[in-house]
Amino acid sequence: MQTYFPEASRLIYGCMGLGGGWNDIAATNDDVKQAQSVIEKALELNITVFDHADIYTFGKAETVFGNVLRDSPALKEQMVLQSKCAIRFEDDMGPKRYDFSAKWISSSVEGILSRLHIEQLDILLLHRPDPLMELEEVAQTLALLQQQGKIKHVGVSNMHSHQMAYLQSALSTPIVANQLEMSLAFRDWLEDGVTTNSPANRHSGYAPGTLEYCMMNNVQLQAWGSLAQGKYTGAATQNEMEAATAALVNQLAAEYTTSPEAIVLAWLMRHPANIQPVLGTTNLSRLTACEQANRTHLSREHWYKLWETARGTEMP
Repeated sequence: MQTYFPEASRLIYGCMGLGGGWNDIAATNDDVKQAQSVIEKALELNITVFDHADIYTFGKAETVFGNVLRDSPALKEQMVLQSKCAIRFEDDMGPKRYDFSAKWISSSVEGILSRLHIEQLDILLLHRPDPLMELEEVAQTLALLQQQGKIKHVGVSNMHSHQMAYLQSALSTPIVANQLEMSLAFRDWLEDGVTTNSPANRHSGYAPGTLEYCMMNNVQLQAWGSLAQGKYTGAATQNEMEAATAALVNQLAAEYTTSPEAIVLAWLMRHPANIQPVLGTTNLSRLTACEQANRTHLSREHWYKLWETARGTEMP
């Protein structure tokens, strides 16, 4: 993303918590006011990338965000807006499923643009791989959406390198981003690289080569779940390793004169892959604490110490 959007911030604001709850209760004026306060704070902190999905709070996250843009359209000029489609919840037609059909992708984009009150989406991400994907159909649909000016760029989410390469083989436009779960707690993307040729690798849930594929092909890595659900920054710890890691995070926060959130995010951002953490908090003070990661550069030794403590054992 940094190449395609020079103005893009290193941190991304994830809008999943906006719009009220995950229910069929309509969004309220208070929900719109919350969205406005979050947008204003993020931009004040120079966080310019906003991440949506058509399913977030059943469309209400985009709706309240769009209401803010409708009333203050100039805000759009300060943003990079992305959204995701292809997850369908259980309905009268079938169970929860993924849908890369031309009809669903096209209608999803129309809905996203309508709810956000915009004419063009900066990046459309395909939310989760659809095993029933018809490659040429997807490629033609995305190309048409670009030609129509409804989307600028294409990205993916939760895809491994082979899926990206297969999709890219039919696209006339580059895949610019891949959003994956990555955090100090979810480390399979790192463990794969150091446990190759050892029994420990059998338990990795990460497809080998995904990190390297993205780095080699200029695919911006975005990390969802980047704060590990707060387990190292105030949430209750579940075991000794989590408690030890939380203690180390707080120790380093004091040493670097920054926030615990900044330490957790700086650990991700220290990696040469130029990872963009996605922040999902609606707490403005926590958002401010997260922003301090932009000015927190961990030493190699501290980076490895955090990894070792979180994994509960030394490097192989």
